[in-house]
Amino acid sequence: MNISAPFTKKIIAFLVFSCFVNISAKAQENNVKQKSAFWQKVRVGGGIGLGFGDGFFSGTLAPSAIYQFDDQFALGITLNTTYNKRKNAYKSTILGGGIIGLYNPIPEIQLSGEFEQLHVNRDFDSSYVSNLDETYWSPALFLGAGYRSQNFTIGIRYDVLYDDDKSVYGSAWIPFVRVYF
Repeated sequence: MNISAPFTKKIIAFLVFSCFVNISAKAQENNVKQKSAFWQKVRVGGGIGLGFGDGFFSGTLAPSAIYQFDDQFALGITLNTTYNKRKNAYKSTILGGGIIGLYNPIPEIQLSGEFEQLHVNRDFDSSYVSNLDETYWSPALFLGAGYRSQNFTIGIRYDVLYDDDKSVYGSAWIPFVRVYF
């Protein structure tokens, strides 16, 4: 049996190509597994707030994502967008974000630290108050504690940088509800 050189080259080329495809598929499969291992530890959540009153409206959307390092530690980012309006008085737009760290010394207790930087734009109705329009950055550093049950945490946090004149919150003490999936 005499196998010609061109036929032998084709067989060798086919075998090399098959090995290359197989190695590439394995590398891609490992890469997907590594990505999925990362994303399995990412949890998303956030908050939605609506407020209504006598000529008043407030709406907040605050998504966040954390990376769960282990059963005790998580670190993540937050975003915040809020719109407030009081009829014939003012409107404000608040945009910003922050960094949040969570620590669970036991599964039921969650301690948190969160730094938030918000850009505030307040526009007053000229017939209500004049020359008080303002645009500024408002930092907040929250330290909090809460009771946790699975993905749900309820608690209170304190803004150590609270400023009566510039803070977007009504008090340094703020209750919270966190949900992460």
